[in-house]
Amino acid sequence: MTHGKAPTATRSTLVISAHAGDFVWRAGGAIALAASRGEKVTIVCLSYGERGESAAAWREGKSLEEIKRIRRGEAEQAATALGADIRFLDAGDYPLLATPELTDQLVHHYRDTRPDVVLTHPLADPYNGDHPAAARMALDARVLAQAIGYPAPGDVLGAPPVFFFEPHQPEMCDFTPQVLLDITDVFATKRTAMECLPAQTHLWDYYTGLAGRRGVQLARNAGPNLGLPRTVYAEAYMRPYPQVTGELA
Repeated sequence: MTHGKAPTATRSTLVISAHAGDFVWRAGGAIALAASRGEKVTIVCLSYGERGESAAAWREGKSLEEIKRIRRGEAEQAATALGADIRFLDAGDYPLLATPELTDQLVHHYRDTRPDVVLTHPLADPYNGDHPAAARMALDARVLAQAIGYPAPGDVLGAPPVFFFEPHQPEMCDFTPQVLLDITDVFATKRTAMECLPAQTHLWDYYTGLAGRRGVQLARNAGPNLGLPRTVYAEAYMRPYPQVTGELA
């Protein structure tokens, strides 16, 4: 997630999202940035968010299958706007249950996409157990995908770095920004993707405002003479594993 570096031909990002909208609010900027550099981005949605994020559709009397189709269509449009591929596992939400079978499916996606970077939820969220369940499976699958004896097709992986994207209530989820990603150049793309999700219109302005607040923090920590524009937008991330580097920067 180093801004401004040219990608290799095979650079790949894997995004593991509990629900059909999570990847847009939390990591839409990172996705759009990677795609704008010609990198491959694959989003795996564990559920459509059909039970927990679709209140309006339930009030309108839609059936479960109708709501799934609606949410899938919205997520596909958002992924297209960001420049990413998207896959759906339809594992159900509220609750999304961490299972060996679902973790195994994620191992297959790891080995298929061979990510250089993984984005997913943090491990704590007292308001929505689906999010930490997705994170736990994402981390477990990452380890299993590295094991030569694990029975999944494809070559074993190295150890791709993982970034936790910001939850809706960070203070309650043990989330402290460690990485501030400048998404100013692609924020309009992220906003377009957000507007593909009319089931959650109340979040459009919330995440626009959050990007602006994180942008203020980015500007204050970016150092002098970087030529940052007056308005900066950013996303915040945490790292569950140490950064490996030959140079402190």
